Amino acid sequence: MLNKNPYAAYTQSALETEVMVASPHKLILMLFDGAIQAIANARRFLQEKNIPEKGRMISKAIAIVDEGLRLSLNKEVGGELAEQLDALYEYVSNILLEANLNNDDDKLEQASRLLGELRDAWEQISPTRQAAENSTEPPPRAKPMSYGNV
Repeated sequence: MLNKNPYAAYTQSALETEVMVASPHKLILMLFDGAIQAIANARRFLQEKNIPEKGRMISKAIAIVDEGLRLSLNKEVGGELAEQLDALYEYVSNILLEANLNNDDDKLEQASRLLGELRDAWEQISPTRQAAENSTEPPPRAKPMSYGNV
C-alpha cells in the first residue's frame, strides 16, 4: 500500500536509518521514548473520547515494553537487577492493561512516569557519558588569538 503522506514516509525512513546505526544503549532509549510517546498519544485520545485509537496506542506501548524492553534484558549477565527490571516492566504492562480496560488516565500517567524515570536513569549510564565523566584529561583549551605583530 502506498503511503500518501510524504512526511510520514520521510519520518519512517529516518527512524529506520537511526535504528540501523544506533548503539544498543541508544536503542533502549528509543524504546523508552516510543513507549512514552504512545502513552502520551493514548492519553490524548482518551481525552478526545477516541477509544479505538486510545486502545491502539496502549497496545503499542505494551508491545514496546514486553517485546522490546523486557526481551532486551539479559538475566544471566544482569542478575538481580535484570530480574527487578523484568518485574517492573511486567508491572507497567499490567498498569497499561488496566488503564485500557477502565479508561483510566491516572494509570496512564503512572505508567508514563515510571517509564520516564527508568529512561532518565538509563540515559545517565550512557557509555559515552561515562567515558566523558571518567576522562582524566582536561578539556582542550582554546588557542589564543593572534593579532599580528601587536
